[in-house]
Amino acid sequence: MAESFFSRSYSVARERFRESAANAGAHLDTISLMAKGPEGEGLSIDIAWLGARYPRRVLIHSSGLHGIEGFAGSAVQLQILNDPPPLQPDTAIVIVHILNPYGMASLRRVNESNVDLNRNFRIDGNYQGTPPMYVRLYSFLNPSSGPALDLFYIRAASLIFRHGMSALKQAVVGGQYEYPEGLFFGGKALEQGPHLFLEYVRERLAVAQQAIAIDVHTGLGKYAEDTLLVAPEEVTRLRTAFGNRVTSAEPDEGPAYRIEGGLESMLCPLFERGDVTFIRQEFGTYSGPRVLHALREENRWHHYGAGTLEHPVKRVLKQIFSPDDEAWRASVLRRGGDLFQKAITQMSKH
Repeated sequence: MAESFFSRSYSVARERFRESAANAGAHLDTISLMAKGPEGEGLSIDIAWLGARYPRRVLIHSSGLHGIEGFAGSAVQLQILNDPPPLQPDTAIVIVHILNPYGMASLRRVNESNVDLNRNFRIDGNYQGTPPMYVRLYSFLNPSSGPALDLFYIRAASLIFRHGMSALKQAVVGGQYEYPEGLFFGGKALEQGPHLFLEYVRERLAVAQQAIAIDVHTGLGKYAEDTLLVAPEEVTRLRTAFGNRVTSAEPDEGPAYRIEGGLESMLCPLFERGDVTFIRQEFGTYSGPRVLHALREENRWHHYGAGTLEHPVKRVLKQIFSPDDEAWRASVLRRGGDLFQKAITQMSKH
C-alpha cells in the first residue's frame, strides 16, 4: 500500500530513511544544520549513496527543498531504497533526503529565515529586486494580521480577470528579494542548507561526466499527475527519453512559471566536464488559488500568531501539499518510481 511509504512527520521520515539506507547497503552522509525543529530537535540533510564512490555517471534524487512538500519525495525515496536497482561499476545513485528539514518539521514551505529555498540559488549573487506587480499586491498577499476570512477568493478572481493568470502567476510566485516576511522571499544570501549541499556536491561529484538530477515537488499541475519541468531548450530532447510529461518551465507553455534562483542555477554549473540533465518533478494537488490561499494563511499564522503546529492552517497546508488520499499517494509512488527507472535506463545507455 502507498500509505506504508508516507511518513506522518519529518522526524519519522528521517528515521525511516536512515534505517532504509542501512538496509539497502548504502553509505549514509549527514549534513547537520544550525536550525532546530519546533521541539528544539536537531535537523539534518541525510544523503544515501549507492554504487561507485568516484562515479563517472550519477543520478541525484532530492526531496523537500520546499519543506512541507517533502512528504511525497521522502515516500518515493523510501520506495527506491526498499528495492534499489543493480548499478554498473562506474555509476552511483545519490539520494538526498529533505533539503529543507526545518520546513518539513514545522509544516512550512520555507526555512527558518522565511526563505523560499528554490529562489535562493542566485548564481549572480544579486539578491535584490521584486516584480512591480508583487509590490502592488503586497498587502493582499501578505496581510499584517493573523488568519481571517477576508474574501480572498473573490479578490483573487478579480485579479485574475484583470491581469490574466499567466502574468499574475509569474509576478507573484517567481521570487522576490525585498520583503523578508512575505511569500516567495528568496533571501539576501545563500542559506546554510543550500551552501552545505552544494559544497558536498562540489567535493564528491563534480568530476562525474554524466549527471541526472531529479528534484521532487508537489502542488503544481493536475491532481495526482506529475509534470516534468525542464529548461525550454531541453524539451524536445528529454521528451524522447521521458515522454510527454516533459514540459517547459515557462508560464505561457504550461502550469509552471519562471523562477529566480532555482536549485539548477547553481547545481548544474558544478559539473564543469559533465553532461547534466535537471528535472523538477511536480506532483499536482489543488488549484493555484487554493494553494496560494493556504500558503498565505500559514504565513500569517507564523508571523502574526503563535505559529504552533496545532492550528488548522497547518493541517490545511499539509493536506494541500500531501493529500491524505490513497489514490494520490499511489500515483506519486508509481510515477516517481517510473521517472527514477527511466533515469537509470538513460544513464546505462551512455
